[in-house]
Amino acid sequence: MHSSLPIKTGFSLQALNTFGINVKARSYLAVRSADDLLAVHADRQLAAMPKLVLGGGSNVLFTGDFPGLVLHMCLKGKTLSGEDENRVVVTAAAGEDWHAFVLWTLENGWGGLENLSLVPGTVGAAPVQNIGAYGTELKDCFLALQAFDFHNGEIRDIGREDCRFGYRDSVFRQEKGRYAILNVTFALPKQWTPNLSYPELANMLSVTNNPVLSPRDVARAIVTIRQRKLPDPAVIGNVGSFFKNPTVSRVAYDALKRRCPQMPGYLQPDGSYRIAAGWLIDQCGWKGKTSGNAGVYETQALVLVNRGNASGEEIVRLSQAIQQDVNTRFGLWLEPEPVFV
Repeated sequence: MHSSLPIKTGFSLQALNTFGINVKARSYLAVRSADDLLAVHADRQLAAMPKLVLGGGSNVLFTGDFPGLVLHMCLKGKTLSGEDENRVVVTAAAGEDWHAFVLWTLENGWGGLENLSLVPGTVGAAPVQNIGAYGTELKDCFLALQAFDFHNGEIRDIGREDCRFGYRDSVFRQEKGRYAILNVTFALPKQWTPNLSYPELANMLSVTNNPVLSPRDVARAIVTIRQRKLPDPAVIGNVGSFFKNPTVSRVAYDALKRRCPQMPGYLQPDGSYRIAAGWLIDQCGWKGKTSGNAGVYETQALVLVNRGNASGEEIVRLSQAIQQDVNTRFGLWLEPEPVFV
């Protein structure tokens, strides 16, 4: 083994995944620089091991011990890396906490990321599933990133096109294990306008009767809404939304709407409709239910929780039962958001 790397063996990952699943990694490395990854790549034994790149552990479900090397991205730093008359350009290292980074941009007076306030996880993990909330996606302000490519041991600059961003998707999710994101760069507009496309957010902010909204006002409202709806992973294990909202054609949406007039759907730019998965799960009677040590959160059916000492397998079984029920009743298949490991 590479003597200069502080690799730990039989390392517990319970504190490093927000579900709080008690599993171990065969080998573990806290990555603090790109040099650490170069050293892993240069070591024949380490290079041959299966690898898992881990950020905040808020989008992963461990179903057992990991038989390879967990690379925990702990790189730190954030900086204003450029600006012109229209925008500021900021770069943050992969190990920075996402919400803390958003707060830092707001403290500096830069809007653009406020709708993504309080999304759990790290900056480096954010592009992997193109995080999105309240009408905004990461790709909206994304400029570029640097990533280590395990295929050839090189550090690559990757622009927006090559990231292939989709709904909770990207090239980094499609090509699992190929890249470790080192830092991410965002372009934030100087001419800021609030994105209030989400009705609950618009309602909350209209109540304030504040004619001049700031990005921080929007962020505060988002934090209030999220804290009301979603459990704190420090208190009850969860990964936020467990399922993606299914996307259907206009024809399919109209047919479903005739059967279920109450069903919430959101028109997408391409003419398709996105249906609220939480509503579908709630209609099947799952909200607040418990199955073994796993359960469905009381105030938001989209959130599965670890009620105690749940195994990853218990959470998988619960998610499969929900998928079957929704499919039987609505003819829709819910896709999980977290990566199963």
